[in-house]
Amino acid sequence: MDMNKEIKKLESVYLEKPQRVFSMYLNTDPSDPDQQGGEWKIHLKNGLNNFESYLKEDGDSDEKRNFWEVKEKVENYVQENEQNFAKSLVVFATADDSVWFAERFQMPVETEFHWEETAKVDQLKKMYDKFPKTGIILTQKEAIKILDTELGTLKETQMFELDLDTEDWRQHTGPHRAQPSMGSGGKSTKQEQFQERFEANRYRWYKSLAPKLDKLAKDNQWERIYIVGDKEEAADLTENMNKEVTDVVNKNMLDHEEMKVINEVVNQ
Repeated sequence: MDMNKEIKKLESVYLEKPQRVFSMYLNTDPSDPDQQGGEWKIHLKNGLNNFESYLKEDGDSDEKRNFWEVKEKVENYVQENEQNFAKSLVVFATADDSVWFAERFQMPVETEFHWEETAKVDQLKKMYDKFPKTGIILTQKEAIKILDTELGTLKETQMFELDLDTEDWRQHTGPHRAQPSMGSGGKSTKQEQFQERFEANRYRWYKSLAPKLDKLAKDNQWERIYIVGDKEEAADLTENMNKEVTDVVNKNMLDHEEMKVINEVVNQ
């Protein structure tokens, strides 16, 4: 999904009565102290019921029918997806299906509901300004993991691992295979030899990978790039990439769960 295009598309919508656009930002963040008991369900129910009560008083039967159709769509979506909710849910919808946008995000929102002639995209735009198309490059010795993200959501993961025999970077699609030399026990001679060789060749090896990372940045249209890893390794990558690096996080997080990494970058 191209979020910029989606936002522009939503901004162009204008509907006259009895048609209306439903806009919803729902805080579903389980780490929020106000959400410990799943209070978002109450906020959702109250938000939908408030519009229903208002429309009953308003007396426009066509508009009421349109709202009921939208309400049913939203409730069905929530019921089918609530087990996979993250920090927020954003929905834009119309009765005639000309608008349907429903996305779960790893970014917080303030809960609000609208039933108006236009889609209320202000919060979505602020979210995108904070976290546009972003590449997160994690480095840890002979392994480089790349997270393609947008609005705090993971779109794709790629891994490059250095073949120490050929000194070529190979793209690897499965889980990271730790090198035998990188065991967590006491330092062996093999580990020390690997460490010495890595430090002696790190700059050259990272320089050879940099063009691949620049191409990924171009192909994925990253507006921001973060490098996460050891200070010296991150410095080598930053120096050799043509694309500008937004910021560096000096933490070894290559083997951490992807969403934990994204949250670390979101909160920079």
